[in-house]
Amino acid sequence: MIHYKSAKYTVERPLQIGGLLAGADPALVAAYGAFGLPLGEAFQLRDDLLGVYGDPAVTGKPAGDDLREGKCTLLVAEALDTCGGADARLLDELLGAPGMGVPEVELLRSVITRSGAPERVEARINALLHQALTALDDAPLHDQDARRALHRLAGAATARRY
Repeated sequence: MIHYKSAKYTVERPLQIGGLLAGADPALVAAYGAFGLPLGEAFQLRDDLLGVYGDPAVTGKPAGDDLREGKCTLLVAEALDTCGGADARLLDELLGAPGMGVPEVELLRSVITRSGAPERVEARINALLHQALTALDDAPLHDQDARRALHRLAGAATARRY
């Protein structure tokens, strides 16, 4: 889902289509893909973290909605993979449970935090961002204003806002 929906559909393909419409050669279109795919994955992982830990006043979306909706994001999967029996049962029982309120969201948030999953997802975001920026640095892009704009886009798409 992260790879095809978020990364390809939301970031990689729009960059490539824009490049093609602007007359980019095949090497530059490929470079947009090499930049956009890891950036799109990093963007989705950031969104997953914000969906659990984000400040609604900053993000514009309610914190905990992903937990209420029962989304098995990489963050949740990482937590399930490493947390102990009681915490794994809590995640399994409460994730997406009907009528979930603030106390249950807080409990799930603490389970996920204790598991170390947020730090592992942050590390993955940083690795993907590095991969994207390296691809951008290597891109045959002669317009330095465009290169700087894409660099700012990468920073904005992966910024920690919680």
